Amino acid sequence: MERLENKELKKISGGGLGLGLLIGAGVIFLIGVIDGYIRPLKCN
Repeated sequence: MERLENKELKKISGGGLGLGLLIGAGVIFLIGVIDGYIRPLKCN
């Protein structure tokens, strides 16, 4: 295993896909909450 210097650590990128999925899940959740509040449906 190699030890990385501070400059090399700052060059490492990643996690963009996970962040996008997290934001998408949050938006879908908020849409569901708003839809449930505006148009509540009874359980059968």
